[in-house]
Amino acid sequence: MHRVRNLSWATGTKPPDIKNRPLPFMTEKNLTRRHFLNLVGAAGGTSAIYNTSLALGLMQETGPVATLDLKQAGRQRKKVAVLGAGIAGLTVAYELERAGYDVTIIEASHRIGGRNMTVRHGDIIDEMGHKQVCNFDDDPELYFNCGPARIPGHHRRVMHYCKELNVPLQIKANFSRPAYRHDPDKFDGKPVTVARYVADSRGFLSELLYKAVDQNAFDEPLSPEDVDRIRAYVRGFGALNRDGRYTGSERGGRKSGGFITPAKTFEPLDIESLLDSQFWTGFGAFTSENPDWGEPLMEIKGGNDGIIHAFAREISKPIILNAPVQAIDLKDDSVNVVYNHKGKREQISADFVFNSIPTHFMPGIPNNLPEDYQAGLAALTPGNFFKIGLQMRERFWEKEGIYGGITSTNQPINQIWYPSHGIHSQKGVVLSAYAFFAQCEFFEKMTPAERISFAAECGEKVHPGYTDYIEAGVSVPWGRMNHMMGCGTSWSSGLPWEDGNSQLREQYYSLLQQPAGGRHFMIGDQISYHSSWQEGAFGSAEFALLELDRRVRAESGEARKG
Repeated sequence: MHRVRNLSWATGTKPPDIKNRPLPFMTEKNLTRRHFLNLVGAAGGTSAIYNTSLALGLMQETGPVATLDLKQAGRQRKKVAVLGAGIAGLTVAYELERAGYDVTIIEASHRIGGRNMTVRHGDIIDEMGHKQVCNFDDDPELYFNCGPARIPGHHRRVMHYCKELNVPLQIKANFSRPAYRHDPDKFDGKPVTVARYVADSRGFLSELLYKAVDQNAFDEPLSPEDVDRIRAYVRGFGALNRDGRYTGSERGGRKSGGFITPAKTFEPLDIESLLDSQFWTGFGAFTSENPDWGEPLMEIKGGNDGIIHAFAREISKPIILNAPVQAIDLKDDSVNVVYNHKGKREQISADFVFNSIPTHFMPGIPNNLPEDYQAGLAALTPGNFFKIGLQMRERFWEKEGIYGGITSTNQPINQIWYPSHGIHSQKGVVLSAYAFFAQCEFFEKMTPAERISFAAECGEKVHPGYTDYIEAGVSVPWGRMNHMMGCGTSWSSGLPWEDGNSQLREQYYSLLQQPAGGRHFMIGDQISYHSSWQEGAFGSAEFALLELDRRVRAESGEARKG
């Protein structure tokens, strides 16, 4: 791997600037300061973060996993066509086969899994115009999760199926204080540990709050007891001294000593640079605060596609690959699906269809779905993500005391992720770029080799010598991936987790959850409140299965219990 010093060839354009764009939790209705302090004082940490996140709309409570208990198909053995072998499609097929349905999965790609994609030695990255073959060493521990990479414990459906299918999990270190925050324009362009950013930012802000209580600067008068409680809390929260001043803390790491010799702490970072660095308004600061990113997180041992292969082992009927759908014909008593397989036009007639084709492809597939249903599909806008994975010949980050976690940077690569598995082994795969939405265009204009060279140069500014450790690499632009051309959806051109145009959601969401003509079900994380997450896909499949079961039972005069 050669270092590239002149990057003017990259795109000819500057990377899109989204760092000053307000994030969703900055635009929702705020809690009163009094109520916020009550929450913090009562819970003192995680519970406050969780409840505040719910109040601000940061997460959707996923609720308990439903007991499906599907009615057995019996002698009728109705036929079902599942379009797409991603999480939602595989879940539907798995559950319906167990209930005795005749299920056929049709998948457009050469592989199953949809956006749950882990690449290893020899795997194909099917990017339009730039097909890549993964050139990592032939070692099962050297893999790259190109799609889902984190499993929160409160994503109950993911956890349920991992347990049911005996998919082994391990803890994933998502937040690491020894990792870095890097801003080329601050602190002489040198990376600073996350520990120092967090400790000093909270210390300075706590000092301000400690002083503010004397002025009763809240929405109602504070009693002397209130003042004492708040002072006690902020002293602990910000590591203030007895006078309520912040002078530095071991929370930011030790400069030296602390075991055999006295500990020496770092001088506090400059407060103006801290606040101006965008640390608290970027993704990096909230890797442990957002409930979907907060510890403990998990990942599947050996790669997150382990759950895909576990489903495949349980599904008896062969999955038809390389079979893009060409037409959907909804009839009163069936649904006909036309697809191309090995250059031949094939057709399947089914009693029910479960369709996880990305909604932005549906206008290009001839169909006779109801007009309002088609309008709802067209109202959804695809999102986009981009990742680079690099195989490193040596785990140099462990020499810096980093074992998992994420470094964030204001460079276009945004983030560097260090693997949580394989500690003290020789090599490892590092996520070396993670771009979101409009940022992805910057990388999509490059060739795969140019992307890796650019990521190497950015990594060099965080870890001197970074480039020399790189042995192999792959890049995955979901907006250019065959049969995908996007990642996640929203009801506007905004971020997938934003409600976007709430009027459109109110108009179409419930409609798309229901089966068109009673036979065509639209599924996937795209038909959920948790787009881009596997839990959304599982939830969508669960909802559709329960709706099918309700209708099947109603036909036989049997009411569903529960």
